[in-house]
Amino acid sequence: MDRLLIPIALLANGIAVGVMVSTVIGLAPMSLAVPYERYVATIQYLWKRYDPFMPIMNTLACVLDLVLLARVDDPPARALFGAAGVLLVVVMAISVVKNVPINRYVMSLDPQAQPADWARMDPRTRWRNWNLVRTALAVLAFATNLAAVSVLL
Repeated sequence: MDRLLIPIALLANGIAVGVMVSTVIGLAPMSLAVPYERYVATIQYLWKRYDPFMPIMNTLACVLDLVLLARVDDPPARALFGAAGVLLVVVMAISVVKNVPINRYVMSLDPQAQPADWARMDPRTRWRNWNLVRTALAVLAFATNLAAVSVLL
C-alpha cells in the first residue's frame, strides 16, 4: 500500500509546488505590472481554474503525508512525512486565511469600474507576499517528502 501512497503524495505535492512556483515567477510579477482592469480580468479568469485544483492537490498531499506518518515503520521517515504534512497544513491555512479572501475580493470587482479607493485597497502586494510565504513552505514540504523517501531507500 505504501508503495502506491508515496508516489501519489509526491506527485500531488510536486504538481502543487510547480503551479505555486509558476505564480511566484510569472503571475505575481505580471499582476503587479498591469493596470487595474487587466489585473482584475486576469484574476477573474484564472481563479476559477486554480480553485478547486490547488486545494485538491495540497489536501491530497497533506492527507497522504499524514497517512504515511501513521503507516511507515521507519522512525526518521515517519518524522519527515509528518513534518511535510504539517508544512502543508500551514500552506493551506495561509491560503484560506490570507490569499483566498483577497481572491474573493478581486472576484467581486468590476474590471471596467476601478474603485475610487483602489490605491489604498489594491491587494496585489499583500497577495504576492503571502503567496511567496506559502510557496516557500510548499517547496520545503516537497523537499521534506523527498528526504523521507530517500531515508526509505
